[in-house]
This record gives sequence, structure tokens and C-alpha cells, in this order.
Amino acid sequence: MRSITFENSLGEKIVFKGSPFILEGVEGLGGTDADIQDQKAPYQDGSLYIDTILQPRYIELDGSIINHDIKMIHEYRKYLLKVCNPKLGIGKLTYEFNGERKEIYGVLDGAPELPERSISRKQSFFITWMCPNPYWLDPVQNTRELKAYEGDFTFPFEFPVQFGIESDTTTIYNEGDTEAPVVVEINGPITRPLIENVTTGEHMQINAIIQADQTVVIDTSPRNKRVEIRSENETRKVMGFFDHGGDFWLLAPGENEIRYRADAGIAEATATLSYQSQYVGI
Repeated sequence: MRSITFENSLGEKIVFKGSPFILEGVEGLGGTDADIQDQKAPYQDGSLYIDTILQPRYIELDGSIINHDIKMIHEYRKYLLKVCNPKLGIGKLTYEFNGERKEIYGVLDGAPELPERSISRKQSFFITWMCPNPYWLDPVQNTRELKAYEGDFTFPFEFPVQFGIESDTTTIYNEGDTEAPVVVEINGPITRPLIENVTTGEHMQINAIIQADQTVVIDTSPRNKRVEIRSENETRKVMGFFDHGGDFWLLAPGENEIRYRADAGIAEATATLSYQSQYVGI
């Protein structure tokens, strides 16, 4: 049996499945509208294809509240309006079917519609969410830990000093239908850490010395690109440390060879790479 769970920004949830909130139908789980980007030169036959841009996804849910106690129907109706309040902003939808789970983030496109029911013991309702990011996501983030440097370099040091060797290369498999953003957290002490997607030929490098009590966070999501340095007492935006020749790269669908290295550091200066595969429909 399938179900949809909606969790609003306050952590309040409703499961649309069986009693009291029965799921009767849902639209918008599969494909979504797309805009084809092209250009045309004067006197050119046809046009030149550039890209395809997916539009926001709209999910429409039909359901009903059924209860022998008309007073309880009224209470459930109030709770539905409370949780599905469009003024609360973005919430999370989780879809489950045959043991598979996917999630997406959306905002209510208006309050739930509740047709008049007179004295019936059934209250129908209609809900629509607008999902700015049209992709469905795996519910659990995949995480991989990397070591940029293995050797004898430590802070502080005295000359002569023996530096370590470059490491670590690994393969990450993106099971999704499209590119997936990554969040990278790099722990110090380390100097000019670099993470390269060998498969796509793109790299991210921080041109700075990261201290032992600091962590660099890089988020490559097109909607939330950022570079921060975090310590116990503060978080600073440091986009200026990001190498100008670098790219906020994404994982390509399929295998991605990832290499992590640095000018200097210690084995404990690890990086954690996290991502969620993205799907155009379910």
C-alpha cells in the first residue's frame, strides 16, 4: 500500500494512507513540465538546441476524512488545516510504495480545499504542493570519508620536515537520473585542500591554511552555493578562499572518480562528502 507523509516546517506531520486521512488519489509523481532552451540565427532552418530546464513540480492529492463521529471529523479537519498551512513555507513530502521511499520539498499552493459535506460522515479534501526543486531525492544522504594526506607532517613542525604522500582516490556511484550536488566538510589542520571530480575534470580548492579547530563547508547546490569556515564560536562565509579556476561541481550520473589531496596536512584532516541522488520521477 502506498502512503504520503507531509511534515511542515514546525515538524508537525500527517500521514495520508488510511483512517483518518485516507489517500484516494495523487497526481504529479512522474514527469514534470520542461522548457527547451534553443536559439535561432537569421535565415537558419530549425534552431540550435542548448538545454532543457525542468519546471517546478506540482503534486495534487485527493483524500477524505471518514469517521462515525461528526465531531471528530471536525477536529481532524482543523488539524489538516493547521499542518497544511501555506504560511509555514517549505515542508517535506515522503512517498512510500512497495518498500521504496523518496522525498521532495514543497510549499502548499493554497490552503486545503474542503468541500461542504452537510451532515455526511465523510469529508473530502484536495491539497496541492508546489515543489521548487522538481527532483525526488533518496531519503538518506550517502556519505564518504576521504583522507587527503598520509605522512609525518604535523602542526607545529621543525625543519627538516618529512611530508606525506598524496591520497585518497575513490569511486562514488550516483544512482540518480541527473547530476547530484555535494556537501563537502574538510577538517583541519590542512593547507590548500583540493577535491577533484576526475570523471568530469572539475575541481574545488580552498586557498587557505585550515587550522586544527576549523572545518570548511562547501555546498555545490545551485540553490545554496556556499563556502564557510566553522569553528567552535563562529561561522564565516569565505567565498574569496575558493579557487577562481575551480567549479562547484556535481556528481554525474553513474560512476565518479573522486580525488582528495592537499599541499600539507595530517591523516586526521579528513573530508566528508555527502550527497542525495536525484530522480526526475517515481
